[in-house]
Amino acid sequence: MKVNKLIFNIAFFIIGVFSFTSIQAQEAKTLFINMPDSLNPILTKVNREDCIDFLENKMKAEVENRFGKKSEMTDLSKDYIRIQMSPQTTWQMKLLALKDTTNVVCVITTACAPACDSNISFYTPAWEAISASDFITLPTIDDFLVASDSTEIYAYDEARRSADIFLLKADLNKENTELVLTLATPDYMSKETAEKLKPFLRRPIIYQWKNGKFTK
Repeated sequence: MKVNKLIFNIAFFIIGVFSFTSIQAQEAKTLFINMPDSLNPILTKVNREDCIDFLENKMKAEVENRFGKKSEMTDLSKDYIRIQMSPQTTWQMKLLALKDTTNVVCVITTACAPACDSNISFYTPAWEAISASDFITLPTIDDFLVASDSTEIYAYDEARRSADIFLLKADLNKENTELVLTLATPDYMSKETAEKLKPFLRRPIIYQWKNGKFTK
């Protein structure tokens, strides 16, 4: 009986360890440390470890990156990370729950020069790329523009033609699973041209993560 009880206790301990490891592996900081260098060539693994260590110890999480420049982790939670990679670029990561209780990793890289443009990518917790179209249908530039009435149609057409480049800024909400998409096209235009487009601009579009997808 004692032998059987000992075996049971050992088995229970092993199962507990594996369960704890599985839970830990789903935390943003663990995935961030273990991500392939190819997906974040600016920061070394030591950089990533230092950023987390600094923030967890209430210190400024600024490191010298692979190129001898400064990068700073500004936010860290169980499911969210934000890094100011350079004065012009930011990197965000969010863990999002799927129906089967596993997570998908959403990564947003934004470059501003000075107008911002974002790239949204998705990965498994093992950092295998997944098609973004499986999780979101991005808006078009026309989703951000509207003519309020027929009397403005000519002014709208002229302003719309000037918006010849579609620049989209994306931001994950660190407190919840919202994704905010903002039209950044006016920021690259001349001030005069942007003012003509301004009356037809809608507010940023907010997506919510529901049933394993971002939806408006």
